[in-house]
Amino acid sequence: MSENTGSKILIAEDVESNYLYLSAVLSKVRAKIFWAKNGKEAVDIFLNEDGIDLILMDLQMPEMNGYEATKIIKDIKPELPIIAQTAFAMSDDREKALEAGCDDYLAKPIKSKDLLTIVGKYIFV
Repeated sequence: MSENTGSKILIAEDVESNYLYLSAVLSKVRAKIFWAKNGKEAVDIFLNEDGIDLILMDLQMPEMNGYEATKIIKDIKPELPIIAQTAFAMSDDREKALEAGCDDYLAKPIKSKDLLTIVGKYIFV
């Protein structure tokens, strides 16, 4: 998995340490990483950057949460894979994330192996 995929991954995450961890793990796939610190920024980056291949969407963010951002993005590009990530790992959170349009779900703390497996499902097809 070390070859350059040419993929573009948007990480929507308001906590810098979480973003740094995710981007460090994803450095193994050599994708271009974009960082949005809230849902509004995630939508803006999605609209202004061609070819985003995958979004890791934190659900609890300031300004606009991940549920709202996911709905807006999926209305425009329903085939874009969005993986929800949240510390609130209750069973109904997974359901709410999928109902909002997320394709998959990762509970925090995210293990590097789980992250690479789930990203691989959508990018290395």
